Amino acid sequence: MGAIKRILVTGGAGFLGSHLCERLVAEGHDVICLDNFFTSQKTNVGHLLTRPNFELIRHDITLPIWLEVDEIYNLACPAAPGHYQYNPIKTMKTSVLGAIHVLGMTKRCRAKVLQASTSEVYGDPQVHPQPESYRGSVNPIGPRACYDEGKRAAETLFMDYHRANSVNVRIVRIFNTYGPRMHPYDGRVISNFICQALKGQDITIFGDGRQTRSFCYRDDLVEGLIRMMNAPDDFCGPVNLGNPEEFTIRELADIVIELTASGSRIVARPLPADDPTRRQPDTTLAQQRLGWRPTVSLRQGLVKTIDWFRSIDMSEYRPPTPNY
Repeated sequence: MGAIKRILVTGGAGFLGSHLCERLVAEGHDVICLDNFFTSQKTNVGHLLTRPNFELIRHDITLPIWLEVDEIYNLACPAAPGHYQYNPIKTMKTSVLGAIHVLGMTKRCRAKVLQASTSEVYGDPQVHPQPESYRGSVNPIGPRACYDEGKRAAETLFMDYHRANSVNVRIVRIFNTYGPRMHPYDGRVISNFICQALKGQDITIFGDGRQTRSFCYRDDLVEGLIRMMNAPDDFCGPVNLGNPEEFTIRELADIVIELTASGSRIVARPLPADDPTRRQPDTTLAQQRLGWRPTVSLRQGLVKTIDWFRSIDMSEYRPPTPNY
């Protein structure tokens, strides 16, 4: 491996953040995991606490913090609708103030910083699949806007720091990602369906189930994050990271029922406001500039995820918000 780096991962005890920390620790880097444990939990990184090159800090990135680092992965922000809508003002603060704080640290340390943005910046897209050049169709005053517009504002800050202060930034737009260590109460479609199927409960579909999503397995996504951080400095992004295979929500429910051998029935509920009807990344840019493409199929990833859900003790988890 190359030189050992001091790497900060904000939101590092979350689903994706914990896997990223695990990978970076295994590579021998000095890793600082920062998290306020709102939608994550310490058990996600408990196995890393005895490693000499891993440090855990409980801190909220809406408040300043001073650290000496070489690289920052900014993953801090609740990402499930039920969680980010629970305190929408705090969600916006996390995206905007969090970006300001990590960008200031990056500027002072002459470091590199990667912003985990989201496919939600495209809103309910009128272009399909979504390339990075598409500017989106977002409702700025809707119930999802705290997350959608917060992430869009963070992208703006990253590019303005880059243009005004030559800060070394990278932006990735993450599409639906899943895998072991998803929070059982995150309210996302894959965790919902698996939990319902394993309990033999009705599987709830919002709308008619014909809306589509593209699901990327966590290992593929972490690989994309690291490749983007290590990309040439002339490539800031944004770049889409996600699996371009498109599935309807009804297809996903059928696959989960099959793989869990569940007797669950599928029932319909009203579609939430501003819920996108189609979502599929155009990953051409990631293939061209990063040499990256997903390698794990939906069925392969679901088998691993279902096995993990079967292995956990649900009493060790609590819903982060009253929504669930």
